[in-house]
Amino acid sequence: MRKSLFTLIILLFTGSYFSLSAQSSKKKILLFYKTAKYKHLSIPAGIKAITKLGIENKFQTDTSSDASLFTDANLIKYNAVVFLSTSGDMLNEEQQGAFERYIRKGGGYMGIHGASAGEYDWLWYGQLVGAVFDGHPVQQYATFNVVDKKHRSTRHLPAEWNIKEELYNFKNISSDIKVVLTVNEATYQGGTNGSFHPMAWYRNFDGGRSFYTALGHADDKFTNPLFLKHILEGIRYAMGK
Repeated sequence: MRKSLFTLIILLFTGSYFSLSAQSSKKKILLFYKTAKYKHLSIPAGIKAITKLGIENKFQTDTSSDASLFTDANLIKYNAVVFLSTSGDMLNEEQQGAFERYIRKGGGYMGIHGASAGEYDWLWYGQLVGAVFDGHPVQQYATFNVVDKKHRSTRHLPAEWNIKEELYNFKNISSDIKVVLTVNEATYQGGTNGSFHPMAWYRNFDGGRSFYTALGHADDKFTNPLFLKHILEGIRYAMGK
């Protein structure tokens, strides 16, 4: 009887231990959506979609527009920080320093759409993103081309993907970004980057990881299974998976 009771206690204890262990090792992201200038109306749809992706793919999503969360003590909790159509001057100097240290310690960053349009005086941030927003024409249909058919963020996409989007032009494009998706400027009006116009890419940067996609302007993207898979794999890359 005592032996059976002892065995039961051990089983209960170890079960609780492994449950707590699994909980503590769960991946976790901070979904940051502060807008100091232009505010994309699709941000709520993006929050809802990414939170749902987290539930379905076993990572926790904390959502906030509060820049005071950018401290050394808080950022260390996260495997990646996702900037969802942020804009303008999002962080003060102290918060910028904390985020730089977070990346240098192996943290991950993912930028979605408007995330490239802000912090123009913070040169490090532009380098982290990999390029800086340089205007866009009116929303229109264009053909996107998969450059890297092996990368998890694009291998599910058609080789030529014709969709309506707010088509960003870029300046200060880093020479070492690994481009996975481009847009064909011959298929729309208003492109300024020429024959090779990057629209999604990734790279190791300053000790951490960075993934950026220029797609994601309107609500409909956040119910599009192809786009959702694209950003899911971007998040996974940023988390180090």
